[in-house]
Amino acid sequence: MGEAVTLAREDTPDGEVALRRRGEVLELVVDGAFAMDTVDVSTEQLLAQRALARHQAPGHVLVGGLGLGVTTRAVLADPRVELVDVVELAGPLVRWAREGLVPELAGLESARCRVHEGDVAAVLGAASGPSGPWDVVLLDVDNGPGFLVHAANAGLYEAPGLGAARAALAPGGVLVVWSSHVAPPLLAAMWSVAGDGDLVDEELLPVSREGRSLEYALYTLVRAPHP
Repeated sequence: MGEAVTLAREDTPDGEVALRRRGEVLELVVDGAFAMDTVDVSTEQLLAQRALARHQAPGHVLVGGLGLGVTTRAVLADPRVELVDVVELAGPLVRWAREGLVPELAGLESARCRVHEGDVAAVLGAASGPSGPWDVVLLDVDNGPGFLVHAANAGLYEAPGLGAARAALAPGGVLVVWSSHVAPPLLAAMWSVAGDGDLVDEELLPVSREGRSLEYALYTLVRAPHP
């Protein structure tokens, strides 16, 4: 794809954030680690589509992680969604989206979409940021529990963090976590916080990427419709 051209780079308390263009591909690098690119965004889209399909009226949605805006755009494509709260830790990425630095991130905010700078773990714990409950919560802040962008995110994939995410759901709400790998401990942790009548499942997503066969996964908890 050729040599990468850095479009923007900025230091933050959580490490450097950079956007790079390699040919037509946009790349996001956080603290020196590859976060995502636009080579194949099908599973990020499926994260939204699968979750929304499991709710009859997903009016209020929380997206943890702005990334390159792929998941958020897939959520907004569903006309049943009335409001999307996007929570992104990297302040420069939020600003670049508002400035329309690249087409992939431009034009996201609207009457139906609010982008917040903050820690989604704190938001789920009701310590800061937008307020729930949410009908759907989507977490795509890392490459999964085994490939963290920030070490501090580990708690999101453990029982306390998942319990907070479940508590932030309205009755009948859906929590889905994206992972770039199969993660049995994450599935077990979801089961450990599930309440009576909740559903938990794992969906494997085979992906062919640049000549390699990979297996991504979605981990879902559906909260029972009645307390």
